[in-house]
Amino acid sequence: MKPDRLFFTEGGASFAEVLVAMTLTLIGLVGAMGAFQVAERSLRTGTLATRALAMAESRLEAKRSMRWDRLLLDDLDYDGVPDLVMHDDGVGGDVLAGDGVYSGSWDQDGVQLIWTVTPSRFDSLSASGHVLIEARAVYAASEGQREVRVGTLRANPVFVGSR
Repeated sequence: MKPDRLFFTEGGASFAEVLVAMTLTLIGLVGAMGAFQVAERSLRTGTLATRALAMAESRLEAKRSMRWDRLLLDDLDYDGVPDLVMHDDGVGGDVLAGDGVYSGSWDQDGVQLIWTVTPSRFDSLSASGHVLIEARAVYAASEGQREVRVGTLRANPVFVGSR
């Protein structure tokens, strides 16, 4: 026997070993792809939730900062011209016509925004001591529809008396 043949034997992976390695790699890749899909869905839902909250808070702050006599007017594109007049007519997010709750709605980027102004006096906004302003944003998630709600009270700056 020659000494060089003793130490230098050639060999390789068998077909079965290669097949097992490829199967394990494929299982790992499929699992990783599933994890990426779940993460992407969660990220999309999180983005919509953040957008919905930002839209609701923005509408609430717009209502808090406008003059009392323009409280039922909305400038949605902030160009100085009202785009929407809130009504108590049972349409567009308003639950019931004539219930004293004024509402407006707007759909943008997968979020439906509905806001309401409820005066403390049913018959008159100008004679009310305060209003309840609420905004809710509805968006679709993988579990179904989700909703974000925010609200605040705003006092009438020119109210005098205890009516």
